[in-house]
Amino acid sequence: MDRKIDYKKTKKRLDGRKMDETRPLSIKTGVIENADGSAYLEWGQNKIYAAVYGPREVLPKHSADPLRSVIKVEYRMTSFSVPQRKRPGPNRRDQEISKVLGEALSRAVFVEQFPNTEIGVYVEVVDANAGSRVACLTAASVALADAGMPMRDMVAATGVGKAYGELVIDLNKDEEDAPDAVDIPIAILPNSEEIVLLQMDGLLTRKEWDAIAKLGIKGCKQVYEIQKKALVEKFELSEAKGKSQVAKEKTVKKKTVKKTVKKVKK
Repeated sequence: MDRKIDYKKTKKRLDGRKMDETRPLSIKTGVIENADGSAYLEWGQNKIYAAVYGPREVLPKHSADPLRSVIKVEYRMTSFSVPQRKRPGPNRRDQEISKVLGEALSRAVFVEQFPNTEIGVYVEVVDANAGSRVACLTAASVALADAGMPMRDMVAATGVGKAYGELVIDLNKDEEDAPDAVDIPIAILPNSEEIVLLQMDGLLTRKEWDAIAKLGIKGCKQVYEIQKKALVEKFELSEAKGKSQVAKEKTVKKKTVKKTVKKVKK
């Protein structure tokens, strides 16, 4: 691919997006029947499943905390999720991402309500194209809400940074590989704007950081609206199914009553 790209001149990114435009994002909840809460997310090319189990007994028991629940996150990428086949099993990157995701989610959940327990959060990346950690954090937060966990707020996340001389949001793989690339995963609790995840790979000036921070918070709030919509749609669907079932039962009951009346008249 030609790396001599002038974003300032074209005003468009490699995939046609504006500098402050994220890739298409969709979320579905309740996709794993046996989990206490679950979500499926598609963000650009990224495709991710998240499942939540617990609160439950802590294993091994010595890792229990008498004052709070421990959120244990397991982040995995399937071997076929990237162009060059990934070696099966966890590696150091997986462990690092699992750790930072768990710390971020612990700021959102009222963990002090469940002492001596653990909440298991499992995220599986089946297709990846940059920004998998923020996508997993976004999906995991929705799965926790779907499980009915008491939360201060959901965690909303996105990637921001610099590519080809421009400050951009939600970098794709080509932009992450740009000669001047700066990649910053950021996550917040949207209502308070508390930052619960912030990492940076690259260098920025103070002026660039001030601009990128505003762009990141704005992007996280856009993600937050999609998270809320996914949860609302699930419960609206459940309510509609409930009404349909009630109507069906009433119809069956009426038919049964009519048949009974006819038999009595005979």
